[in-house]
Amino acid sequence: MKLFLVFQTLSSQVRATILMIVTLFMFTCMGIFIRLSADSLPVFEVVFFRNALALLLLLPIIMRAGWSSLRMKKPKLFFVRALINIGGMFCGFTALTLIPLAQMTALGFTGPIFVTIGAVFFLGEVIRLRRILAIGVGFLGTIIILQPGFTEISAGAIMALVSALSIAMASLIVKKLTATETPEAIVTWMVAMQAPLALIPAISVWEWPSLEAWGYLWAMALTGTIAHLCFTRAYRLVDITALQPLEFIKLPFAVILAWVVFSELPGLWTWIGGAIIFA
Repeated sequence: MKLFLVFQTLSSQVRATILMIVTLFMFTCMGIFIRLSADSLPVFEVVFFRNALALLLLLPIIMRAGWSSLRMKKPKLFFVRALINIGGMFCGFTALTLIPLAQMTALGFTGPIFVTIGAVFFLGEVIRLRRILAIGVGFLGTIIILQPGFTEISAGAIMALVSALSIAMASLIVKKLTATETPEAIVTWMVAMQAPLALIPAISVWEWPSLEAWGYLWAMALTGTIAHLCFTRAYRLVDITALQPLEFIKLPFAVILAWVVFSELPGLWTWIGGAIIFA
């Protein structure tokens, strides 16, 4: 309780920064549990459980906040976001099974580039020469990681880029929604809409999870839910572009966790490309 009171006295920027760091760590943990779950279950099924279990986890929060907190003022935006996000989930979850976690994370740094471009068209933000140059440098970093012409661009890398684009688009919609909707509504309706969308393809490849797989699935849902609740609140506090530089924190998180759990270490070009995209 005391920590919460101290947290509330901090400036909006500091609170948003703390929430975003928690978000990025939780999303990285979720990536670990996604891969562990996908070792024994089809990806379509993992995506379904990610949403269905998260909905169950959100029930106590909804009951505490009241059902009125779920009222939608812009239902079309909610549905568009769910469609975009579910496609990004399928691509991102599949990519996690095909390429190292650090490479997936580094390619995810293209997200802020997509967000910057999208903010011009979707949020009406003005893009100046500095940001145009930053986008160009970020694109160069992506090329360094992918190394087209020197190595074959894998299906996993392409899916990681599609996932980053989808997440960027969904993030812009979330920023738009935070002006009129509650964090509980934004997160709850996301999983409530995505669960049935994911169930349709999951049924065709259905396998009952083992006891161990259930543990990974619940951990995946828990870390993902915490991440979404934190970043939705962070987006309400400050401009979306103010939080984008923090994305780079995901790379050391991913490197450490992937090394501990999977004995994976990123290649030199992943580090260089990721650093350039961040810069």
